[in-house]
Amino acid sequence: MKVKICGMREAANIMAVADFNPDFLGFIFYEKSARYAGEILDKNLLRSLPASIAKVGVFVDATLPELFAATCQYGLDYVQLHGHETPAYCQAVRTHGLRIIKAFAVDADFDFGTLAEYVGACDLFLFDTKGKHPGGNGHAFDWHLLHQYRGATPFLLSGGLGPTNADDVLRFQHPQLVGYDVNSLLETAPGHKDVEATARLLTRLHEQPANS
Repeated sequence: MKVKICGMREAANIMAVADFNPDFLGFIFYEKSARYAGEILDKNLLRSLPASIAKVGVFVDATLPELFAATCQYGLDYVQLHGHETPAYCQAVRTHGLRIIKAFAVDADFDFGTLAEYVGACDLFLFDTKGKHPGGNGHAFDWHLLHQYRGATPFLLSGGLGPTNADDVLRFQHPQLVGYDVNSLLETAPGHKDVEATARLLTRLHEQPANS
């Protein structure tokens, strides 16, 4: 399985986590987030990361000029959209050669039928916990709800994943599950990951076969 470590921003912490070869590193460009990275992120450091680590910019209802400026400045490979971005918005982003992860906040009332409009406009879906914030709420939703999803677009599982529930994470199976997105439960402070805990969790999650 692929693993994304999100909410990174401090140079030394980014370098330490990158040494353990996550598949994705996520950087938040939403100013209301406690993990907002836009003012302190080292663009030269990001450009020096191994090509094997995809750089993901996380945005919430950003204008297209704002999004394109950030992707150009930091050399981003993916954009992760956590707001109310429409399929047309996603298609406009794709015309610039960017890959798209579209996040959806899931609870018992979520209508998986709405995802059909995004087929072909996104590379990955991300299913997260519906909560107070667009992401990083720190608790899991009922993953069994995802058995209602029968689409072809692969997805990342997100929302309250961490060392304390790793066994449950590894037991969950879905034919379109291709990886995990981990953030707040690895932190010692917002935007700063516990490197040893991150390394241990990365090893466990990477060992899980895809689509098991």
